[in-house]
Amino acid sequence: MGARAPAVLRWIAVVRRHPSALLLAVQLLGVLLYPAMDQAPGSRALFGAFGVVVLLLAVWVVKRSPALGWVAWCLALPAVLLSLVAAWLPGHPARIALAVGQGMESLLYLYAAGSLTAYMLEDHRVTRDELFAAGATFTLLAWAFAFAFSVCQIAQPGSFISTSPGPQRSWMELLYLSFSLLSGVGLSDVVPVLPLARALVMLGQFAGVMYIALVVSRLIGLTLARLPRTPPA
Repeated sequence: MGARAPAVLRWIAVVRRHPSALLLAVQLLGVLLYPAMDQAPGSRALFGAFGVVVLLLAVWVVKRSPALGWVAWCLALPAVLLSLVAAWLPGHPARIALAVGQGMESLLYLYAAGSLTAYMLEDHRVTRDELFAAGATFTLLAWAFAFAFSVCQIAQPGSFISTSPGPQRSWMELLYLSFSLLSGVGLSDVVPVLPLARALVMLGQFAGVMYIALVVSRLIGLTLARLPRTPPA
């Protein structure tokens, strides 16, 4: 037990120095856990609990950036409360509460992604934490647009069609669509068919292209600029 304590303290110190790394790890873990949670009993409760963890981590990351922490809390707390309310309400009221809560989650993730982008652009140095922040920002954008797609199909059922049966797409399908759009892969087995859905998809494509053009290319350029130059032969 005594030997484990220093190791645990070291891990805590690493997490405190690099909160973006923890957020990135949890969200990537979620990508692997969502299919199992989707098939488990009480899946809505599991999704809600995991979502609360990600929300709290997003707020923590915002507090480490130049952004205002109170804005994140104003979005996170109502989102959590509305998600809990939606789990208990029946029918149409539950859908309204879920849509509003997920809309706030989408805004929070966009705000957190913007705050991390500002953090990465505030100087001309590339630190290890900024590299973790680059990955975390991408996953935050993916979650933000997935929640926006979910709100869209709650408001307008049938907004997306897929090779799988049913009028509504699952959370995993919407997250998969979001990753595909932001990465520029554009796999087309989940397709927007209504105008609002297509507008959101276009915004997701624009965000993905601009993220790579502005943030990733800048980090690569700054990293190459710091490499020692080889003198000509």
